Amino acid sequence: MRSDWVAASVRARSMAQRRVGAGTCRGIAGSHNLRTALDRLADSAYADEVESARTLAAAQRATRRTVLWQLRVLAGWLPASGARLVRSAAAAFEADNILSLDLQLRREQAAQAAQPAQPVQTVPTVQQVQTPRDRADSNPGPDPNPGSVSGGDQQPFELGGLATAWPRLRTAASADELRSALASSPWGDPGPDAALSDVLTVVWLRRLANGAPTARSWAASTGALLSARLVFVDGSAPGERLLSLLRPLIGTGWVGADSPDTLRAALPPGTAQVLNGLQIPTELWRAEAMLAARVEMDGFRLLRAGLPGPDVVLGAMAVLAVDAWRVRAALAAAAVNAGSSEVLDAVA
Repeated sequence: MRSDWVAASVRARSMAQRRVGAGTCRGIAGSHNLRTALDRLADSAYADEVESARTLAAAQRATRRTVLWQLRVLAGWLPASGARLVRSAAAAFEADNILSLDLQLRREQAAQAAQPAQPVQTVPTVQQVQTPRDRADSNPGPDPNPGSVSGGDQQPFELGGLATAWPRLRTAASADELRSALASSPWGDPGPDAALSDVLTVVWLRRLANGAPTARSWAASTGALLSARLVFVDGSAPGERLLSLLRPLIGTGWVGADSPDTLRAALPPGTAQVLNGLQIPTELWRAEAMLAARVEMDGFRLLRAGLPGPDVVLGAMAVLAVDAWRVRAALAAAAVNAGSSEVLDAVA
């Protein structure tokens, strides 16, 4: 028995037991509106975060904040040897912060470029003669809340001790400065020809696989879904940086695949199973849902592991992450009064 992992394993199992669960999520999906759906979370682990949510986007983001808080709690119970495991899982939230900041900086840059040139002033303006206090009151300066990729008005995730490079990256004043800071951080240079979101996703997947070898199959399957999207949805080839990151997970034979069958044949056999029996690209969403269900099933298996250790903690993190995914799908259905969720039905 690994005695230094006993407390962490007990705590991890306890937290996993507080999940909402598939049955309750189906009930939430059947709610008539978002408010009713959120009320059904009043006694759940999500209650504190979703209480003030007024929109679907805010409610869904609140579920992610809950998962991050659960990771931070788990981190406090882990032995020193477990820091890498939980930090690699939390890197997904740091990637979200980076993407949000990049979007904000690009928007600011575009807005500045669109402004007409100001005439030369020969007489001091009101702004120039304001006192520092007046200036602070009338001009709050840069938005202190870099937002999410979707809205640009959300608070960044608070990573605390789970941050890798965010405390330094968040001070970037331009998109170019952010890219430069990334190049000298563990995230690495995204490269000039790569979509930042894809690069950060694959860097995170590799960190998770390195921090928890049991999660390597999850990372490879996610990489396979990404490759299918690139080839058959985006119709684009990966940049050199992205290709080099994906190579250890799924190889490179899939590049240039001209049919779904060719793509499947080019992927490692075990990894290609995530795409089996699906119409590509119209059913990639179904593949993503099935992968989430598989991760959850693997998580339950790890939770039932006989001895305390990192696999138990990994299992809890997987179960909690998928539970939040189910809740988000259920809230989306309730927000439009759909009566049910096609996403949840796909993994029922």
